[in-house]
Amino acid sequence: MHILMIAPEPFFESRGTPFSEYHRIRALTELNHTVDLVTYPFGQEVQLAGLRVHRCGRPPFLRRIAIGPSFAKIPLDLLLAFSACRLAITRRYDAVHSHEEGGGIGVVVAWLLGVPHLYDMHSSLPQQLTNFAFSRSRLLMRAFEMLERFVIRHSRVVVVICPELKEIVRRIDPQIPSVLIENAPGSTEVDCEARPDALREELGLEASQPVALYTGTFEAYQGLDLLLDAARYAYERRPDLRLVLVGGQPDQIAKLRARAAYIGLERAVTFAGHRPADEVPRFLRMADVLVSPRSTGTNTPLKIYQYLRSGTPIVATRLLTHTQVLNDDIAVLTPATAEGLGKGMIQVITEPGPASMLASRARHLAMTKYSYDAYLARTHEACEHLFGPTLAPASRGLV
Repeated sequence: MHILMIAPEPFFESRGTPFSEYHRIRALTELNHTVDLVTYPFGQEVQLAGLRVHRCGRPPFLRRIAIGPSFAKIPLDLLLAFSACRLAITRRYDAVHSHEEGGGIGVVVAWLLGVPHLYDMHSSLPQQLTNFAFSRSRLLMRAFEMLERFVIRHSRVVVVICPELKEIVRRIDPQIPSVLIENAPGSTEVDCEARPDALREELGLEASQPVALYTGTFEAYQGLDLLLDAARYAYERRPDLRLVLVGGQPDQIAKLRARAAYIGLERAVTFAGHRPADEVPRFLRMADVLVSPRSTGTNTPLKIYQYLRSGTPIVATRLLTHTQVLNDDIAVLTPATAEGLGKGMIQVITEPGPASMLASRARHLAMTKYSYDAYLARTHEACEHLFGPTLAPASRGLV
């Protein structure tokens, strides 16, 4: 089938939703569909057989777009809608597949074309307002709630990335089928040939120093202030501990660096900056403990699936955002407090035997439940809801 996909994000960028979009497209093309992607005028070029990328116009005052809701998205989404309509008029499509707030555009375009619509729900739209501290306006919240209900109720099928979103779909309309497709393929394999000692030397770390690692964006909902406070708690008890943070924009790094210095952690924290996705596995292999301090929201962080594959012990806050995937058999789950998270890091460092067993079970889970074959099977299931069960059998042994 020929699919028109609408993605209101920079494509491609090394962050959550663009990663998810990339792997959706990869799976769809492996299932012999073709995709015309309409997206923002920012991001790296991507080459995939069966994919054509169409970028909307760029307002003259915009050079980049931040993660999350912003007023800058309004003109971009208008231009995105114009580009999607232009393609819909000039080409033939069998379905429309839209992401996030692009669902509003997608539903209208699908209705105009008389084809089914698939909504790819990466998060709850009204929840984004609170996660990113964008607005407390009840009117705006109500508008986002109405948009979310409108898109879900006018979709043939909804793809969700975590169980909590599946429950939201059920509450809005239990008749709309939803398919859970976790963001596991965004987690690249750890390169077993990567030398952790060389990376430690590059970062100015000693081979004997235990390293706690965080990778990902530096947005407020990630809980990095909590992580710094937890690192201070752990550092006071293990002065050899070092915290390495991978990611962030320069202004975000500067802000966190100043906070680390203020609480006396300047010698214990290393900011590695933003790194290409293919470099992240080196850091995972180098670390002694992987930390996810997220303190708000319900979506499972994409990094968790990469952490699972790494074979390195995981410490995370015991909140729904993590417990939809993690449990006490595969990770150290802690209260969302500085003391709780700090104790979790110390536990992994001082009890390497039990921690290693947790990491081994986590890796086994990643290689079974969250394998690429499982991801492809879920994508095929979504396509059956979208197009009907008469599709040809999928590749890689699927039926």
